[in-house]
Amino acid sequence: MRYDRQILLPEIGEEGQEKLKAAKVLIVGVGGLGSPIALYLAGAGVGTIGLVDDDVVSISNLQRQVLYSEEELGDFKAVCAAMRLTALNSEIKINSCPGRLSKENAQELINAYDIIVDGCDNFVTRYLINDSCMALGKPYVYGAISGFEGQVSVFNYGDNPKNYRDLYPDEEEMLRLPPPSKGVMGVTPAITGSVQATEVLKIICGFGEVLAGKLWTIDLRTWQSNIFSL
Repeated sequence: MRYDRQILLPEIGEEGQEKLKAAKVLIVGVGGLGSPIALYLAGAGVGTIGLVDDDVVSISNLQRQVLYSEEELGDFKAVCAAMRLTALNSEIKINSCPGRLSKENAQELINAYDIIVDGCDNFVTRYLINDSCMALGKPYVYGAISGFEGQVSVFNYGDNPKNYRDLYPDEEEMLRLPPPSKGVMGVTPAITGSVQATEVLKIICGFGEVLAGKLWTIDLRTWQSNIFSL
């Protein structure tokens, strides 16, 4: 059976697998972070996965965005990703949204899903995801990368929920910052996105300690990893 290896885990079992089948997860951004997130959630059997991305595949993506191939250069990532995930697992439903998350569509899109996962690369979208999740009561699985470093947290979840504004409270100041360097090792989003996918599975199945109110960080140059309280 497709899911036998994870059903053997007492933390998941048959009940957890049914929860995964019933779950609806929206991934905002299907690039470096979104690639491993989407692949592992699809592989695990998350029943409905939404993909929001307005970008197209470019040659510089392929160093880290492992959902795509050279044959798809110039095509919308959300469409290509949907085809790749369906090829991986035809039992699940993939909703492709080849456009940008905006103030006009955020609440409608986010309200249709149980958990929202951040695969984007800009502050504007992150504040929009955060505020929409707060308004609608949805957990927000946050991730960000730079160079060799990654960080993950879970916002708006648990008994004492924190949100993105607890981590970065001054939106205007963040938006004034110069654009960060685009330099990144391909494995940085692979590891960080896999941690995000793990948090999604923990939330759905109800096992382990979710990174709610905490920030996990890693530096791949030293393997130093920390968890901070927010």
